[in-house]
Amino acid sequence: MSENVFIVQPVHDDSAQALQAEAVALIESAGASYAGTMSAKIREVNPATYLGEGKIAELRDILEGLDVTVLFNGELSPSQTVNLSEALGGKKVIDRTTLILDIFALRAESSEGKLQVELAQLRYLYPRLKGKGEALSRLGGGIGTRGPGETQLETDRRHIRARIRSLEEKLEKTEQRRGMQAKRRKKDGVRTVALVGYTNTGKSTLLNALTGADVFVKDALFATLDPTSRRVEIEGMDFLLTDTVGFLRDLPHHLIEAFKSTLESALNCDLALIVCDASGDYEMQLSTTLETLRGMDFSAPTLIVMNKCDRAPADARFPKDAVCISAKTDCGLPELKRSIFTALKERFIFAELFIPYPLSAEYAALRPLITERAVEYTQQGAAVSAVIPAEHAAKFRRFLSPEV
Repeated sequence: MSENVFIVQPVHDDSAQALQAEAVALIESAGASYAGTMSAKIREVNPATYLGEGKIAELRDILEGLDVTVLFNGELSPSQTVNLSEALGGKKVIDRTTLILDIFALRAESSEGKLQVELAQLRYLYPRLKGKGEALSRLGGGIGTRGPGETQLETDRRHIRARIRSLEEKLEKTEQRRGMQAKRRKKDGVRTVALVGYTNTGKSTLLNALTGADVFVKDALFATLDPTSRRVEIEGMDFLLTDTVGFLRDLPHHLIEAFKSTLESALNCDLALIVCDASGDYEMQLSTTLETLRGMDFSAPTLIVMNKCDRAPADARFPKDAVCISAKTDCGLPELKRSIFTALKERFIFAELFIPYPLSAEYAALRPLITERAVEYTQQGAAVSAVIPAEHAAKFRRFLSPEV
């Protein structure tokens, strides 16, 4: 039987309705059921319970006799979580971050992803532990208990600190390996294109459409947590296309930090495709993505991709340089490939090379750095039509003048 979740939606501005709809999607992504919503206009935050006494009394009346978990669609302090639970007769109270972490625990498949989720959960749970499990005992089952919540965290806070240090050390080694892989790819002239953007905008579907891969696709928030890379050929050249975890508005900074090593593929890419859902609130999706990337010191070139254009309103006005596609129907993909190639082609040199047979061994050592588009063999050597990364051009200078 799935857990029933009732939303308490703080109202600060006009975005409350959209945030509430997003909370429903998050609940469904966690495998729970939506049980209703109470909106609470916030004039002044109560430091003890966030909500005022009147709103708490109203909420208590609404929930009387219901077996529900209360989702506060914002971020609560540890004391506010405990106090709200007590004020509501011991009902389980979670905040938005707890729900997102629970979805992360469901979605993580790689060893690195699982380590990152556990570390993020432990860091979040640690200040919420009171004595020996008082806070955890309130959690019961369901949302918030997946991952480390299933272990006996209540036994000793020192054990939790030790586990956090152990996870940090393991992830640091993983980051070092990832950094070495990125350097090797750059050295070998591998060009990387990252798919970034709001969660559930179709990034995995686009990866499958461009590469012919079979990456897991689901109409749910955070369906993809672990990064996935696949090779794609455009204009006879190989690129590495990487799918990344989706962003969400007001995603807590510490969650972004927790997955920073996973997002290294986006930070170190040659080009980022910012994928937006043309049938949804694409302006919000784009601004959230750009704001998140800025917070990560991202500096690579970007290309805006409006996906699901076949379902967009007729009067939709997209950014001037955006490429309109439908990853599901393959509409616009040829234009997208041309745009990717155009965005990166200034980093390449198209050249005609001639390799005399006596220099074949020297050329063979350099060959992995370039893309051969055509090869013709003559009596004196090989004539090669090639694409050379600009940073490696000097290494092929001696082959530019044909020696017949």
